Amino acid sequence: MTDYPLIMNPLTEANNPDTGEKPYHSTTCSVSFCQSGVLTIDEPSHTGEKPYPCDICGKSFSQRSNLTQHLYTHTGEKPYHCDICAKSFSQRSNLTQHFYTHRGEKSYNCDICGKSFSRSTYLTKHKLTHTGKKPYHCDICSKSFSQNCNLNDHKRRHTGERPYHCDICGKSFSRSSHLTKHKLTHTGEKPYHCDICGKSFSQSSILTGHKRRHTGEKPYHCDICGKSFSQSSILTGHKRRHTGERPYHCDICGKSFSRSGDVTRHKRTHTGVKPYHCEICGKSFSQSIILTDHKRTHTGEKPHHCDTCGKSYFRNSQLTIHKRVHTGEKPYHCDICGESFPQKGHLSRHLSIHTQA
Repeated sequence: MTDYPLIMNPLTEANNPDTGEKPYHSTTCSVSFCQSGVLTIDEPSHTGEKPYPCDICGKSFSQRSNLTQHLYTHTGEKPYHCDICAKSFSQRSNLTQHFYTHRGEKSYNCDICGKSFSRSTYLTKHKLTHTGKKPYHCDICSKSFSQNCNLNDHKRRHTGERPYHCDICGKSFSRSSHLTKHKLTHTGEKPYHCDICGKSFSQSSILTGHKRRHTGEKPYHCDICGKSFSQSSILTGHKRRHTGERPYHCDICGKSFSRSGDVTRHKRTHTGVKPYHCEICGKSFSQSIILTDHKRTHTGEKPHHCDTCGKSYFRNSQLTIHKRVHTGEKPYHCDICGESFPQKGHLSRHLSIHTQA
């Protein structure tokens, strides 16, 4: 049987088991301690004093130990390791809670839906999904959130702050979780596998979205035009086509985009960076999706099939264009003469007729 480490609260550890003597008294809360150092830690929690600032992002803390833990979010260091599955954590408390996943222990239950959680904080956040309460408000755009951490992430969209840096390539991120996911692109680790086609992914969310390509499920619907999508992030980007919102700006040329991924790809047109390399021929690309398509020229794989005639294609976009042969759809319209075309390239060639005239 595995021995789980007992990680105690420092205030609990301070009780002297031999004498029980607690000569250090808090003048604020009347609690007593056996060590003066623990009293020193307790006092700032009442006064609100935060004398330990982070010299990277400016956030302040009441205890030096909290600042030390916070600095790990910038460096990506995770010094606390699980001896069962080797997973690592930046905070000792997270490691302690992680052990519960091995035990299968979920002692905090939602009295509304019955769902169980391993941590009381998870239960508290979950209950907000039932109440719809969003107590954290952005003072810039007034948008509201159910969790303070989501508000902090949102504010970075306004400020452009990206305090989490990759120590391999220097790329920066607004969230520590995004940095963790990004690092997998360097290691090549893809621990999430599709049980239908065997394809592997670096993130579980990408695997979930991928599986919907097999099932055809599109659970996210646009309430403006009714179009459906397999991922919520795609729906969010789509809605900005209706609203015209482009919150992501290129700091080199000022061009604006509706999606953060679009501005990242756009910046490579300025820098010439091509971080995705084909291990077969050595050719490099600015986007991972272009590399994926390129690899199929080596393998001959054509995974996108027409369910009407059975014809196959390297790219899903090629299949989409092909299907219009069967449906007769012509989504590209000339606003001069009204003629319609199945492909954007056909419309572009047609417009030259008007310009030449």
